[in-house]
Amino acid sequence: MSGLRERKKAKTRAAIQEHALRLFRKQGYAATTVQEIAAAAEVSPATFFRYFATKEDTIVFDRLDPVLIELFRSQPPELSPTEALRGAIRQSMDTLSEAEWVLESERQQLVMNAPELRARMLDQLYEGIDLLAGLAAERTGRSPEDIAVRAWAGAVVGVVMATYQHLDVDDTLPKYLATMDLAFDQLAGLPLEP
Repeated sequence: MSGLRERKKAKTRAAIQEHALRLFRKQGYAATTVQEIAAAAEVSPATFFRYFATKEDTIVFDRLDPVLIELFRSQPPELSPTEALRGAIRQSMDTLSEAEWVLESERQQLVMNAPELRARMLDQLYEGIDLLAGLAAERTGRSPEDIAVRAWAGAVVGVVMATYQHLDVDDTLPKYLATMDLAFDQLAGLPLEP
């Protein structure tokens, strides 16, 4: 039963986020209210706040993160953290439909370009470095506080940001993945071997 409950929660969270993104695209981020998002998603404002603490959270929440973490951990142990992450990103993107990719692309562009979200994005970047350092530490047997591990994690966040900024909202998933691969090639000087 808990599996069904978790799937229902994930579906509700995704629907709220999808309606929020649609409204942000239509009327702008600043002009959209939580009440409008809740109404569009056919949930109460109280239900909205059970899933997202703030309006900003509908944008910064990345529903691919749990999938990406699981896929990273399932990569062959002989792969370096960079190669494991490349494989996990490709596999996680394979789970997206074309419509989901369009929404994800719009979400990424909004996070990168909305001035109202910049401070929140900075918090998310630090959280991303901590998450990636923990994953790399698991794979390599090093401490997540090891400066080489943290430098790698920071470089990965930089690569992802540079890729997001390089793409247009209309770019296709294959173009995104090709650009991401080129950007990951730049990490060749930061090997973290298991």
